[in-house]
Amino acid sequence: MDIVNFSSQSHQGPFLNQNEDGYDFDIENQLYMIFDGFGGHNVGDKAVEEIKINIKKFFNSFTEDRDATLPFYFSPKYLIEGNVLINAMLLSHYELYKKNLERELEQRAGASGLLAIGSESVLTLASTGNCRAYLIRKGHIEKIFSEDSMQMLRKDNFESHLKNIPLSGFGLFPDLHYQVKEIRITEGDKIIFLTDGAYARVEDREVMSCLTKPTIDLKTKIQEVFDLSNDRGNLDNQTCMILEY
Repeated sequence: MDIVNFSSQSHQGPFLNQNEDGYDFDIENQLYMIFDGFGGHNVGDKAVEEIKINIKKFFNSFTEDRDATLPFYFSPKYLIEGNVLINAMLLSHYELYKKNLERELEQRAGASGLLAIGSESVLTLASTGNCRAYLIRKGHIEKIFSEDSMQMLRKDNFESHLKNIPLSGFGLFPDLHYQVKEIRITEGDKIIFLTDGAYARVEDREVMSCLTKPTIDLKTKIQEVFDLSNDRGNLDNQTCMILEY
């Protein structure tokens, strides 16, 4: 299934001077990813860049040699592309975790991440940490994952933006905790990736309202989501990626 429209934006937000978020993509090979780094100034952003480089390096090596060994993981439950994505994530996590063990505490870094790889009509998504993914289909919006954050412990919506602390992520623990889901894409589907600076203060229906307006371009739609979050007190970095099929 071909992408009809695509856009991605990342911004430091209205308060911070450093953007520890990031994104990358390879439309030809249908690889898409966003990250929310943490660790502080000149630390979290570097971790995100390292993760992106390692993931793309592993992915490119596999596309050049389809018979290459998958060193960490294989499950017949997922397409080969999904298995490659998981292995790329595990490798990137392992490299960052090793470096963190050698660093002083204040120099350690990590990142939440949301990644996807397409193969014909199937999109395999993998998530670690507190990034959010939506599927908008036929006028309805639904979360693809329940993000792995302190949100899962809350009992109400009161100040939910204070409960987005990730409970998993690249570089944090010896094992990478992640979720994987395959979605069969149909014509008209929209896949939305967001970091918590974009979604934490915005309701699902408001995300759909901003991103399904027929008269404005994708970059303007993304900016509307950012502006809505900022008007409600956002202080965090913001990233959004839209895939329209």
